[in-house]
Amino acid sequence: MRQLQLHALVVLFPLIFGIGRAEPASADGAPNYPNRTIRIIVPFPAGGPTDINARIIAQKMSEHWNQPVVIENRPGANTALGAQVVARAEPDGYTLLAAMDTTLVMNPATSTHLSYDPFKDFATVTLTASNTSLLTVRAADGPQTVLGLIDRAKANPGKLNYGAGVITTRLAGYLFAHMAGIHVQLVPYKGSSDTVQGLLSGSVDFIVDGIAASLPLIKAGQLRALAKLNSRPQPALPGVQPLAVAANLPQLEDISTWIGLVAPAGTPPAIIDKIYREVVALNRDPDVLERLEQAGITPVTSTPAEFDAFFRKEAVRWTEVFKNSGITLN
Repeated sequence: MRQLQLHALVVLFPLIFGIGRAEPASADGAPNYPNRTIRIIVPFPAGGPTDINARIIAQKMSEHWNQPVVIENRPGANTALGAQVVARAEPDGYTLLAAMDTTLVMNPATSTHLSYDPFKDFATVTLTASNTSLLTVRAADGPQTVLGLIDRAKANPGKLNYGAGVITTRLAGYLFAHMAGIHVQLVPYKGSSDTVQGLLSGSVDFIVDGIAASLPLIKAGQLRALAKLNSRPQPALPGVQPLAVAANLPQLEDISTWIGLVAPAGTPPAIIDKIYREVVALNRDPDVLERLEQAGITPVTSTPAEFDAFFRKEAVRWTEVFKNSGITLN
């Protein structure tokens, strides 16, 4: 994830390209795009981070381009239903997918019979957001530091357990334990609210989960964040170190869940470029920044080529981690 930090929204793309926002000239070969409604397929129910991120993007695109940009929620099959819709759509730039790490990386790593091929069926456009997860304990009886947690686990091999929901955080907990040389048990949950409740009730000793559900309880003094799983700044938790630093495990790479836009394979590069440049421009809009911050979403961007290289590298990384973890999905 270090390479993505170079392409966070503070990167001066407008200076590099000499633009304030996308102009028709940037889409040579597609001067009339868009001239009708664009659909962004969100493979989740309404209300989650991916949906919120996509709706903010859609609204601003519609304002800039004077064309409707609508969200269609197609949840199901661990994002595969929505992905399949876009994989089979016309490659004309009018159907896009708000894809997550789950869609492009975790599904191919954990399933042998997907209804789409993330490596062949899509043209990458840009990353749009990166979300931070935390390693968290109870404030009342949990250790004060990650090193304290490691010491406690080593003194009680196999007796500590951790909670996590999505496959990314389950594997993150496994990777941390493996590199720290500790033996802990995974307790899988269906989502963030169940994961946090498991920690509060004492069912697990620590959790690996997104920041949104835990932050109010951390501020209330009920939970303690020991580390964040990436090195992105978190103004709400300024004293929380990256896990690689807090655990003294410099080989532990950043781990984030992320969101990006992809189009059907074969979409003209000029259209891909125009969409990419528009996302870069709107992610500099103060209104967009404020709305994303309120939702706990960190905006990022990357070129189509960078996004493609990134997700393919992540797929290799997490396929190996899943293979070695012994984790089974339920």
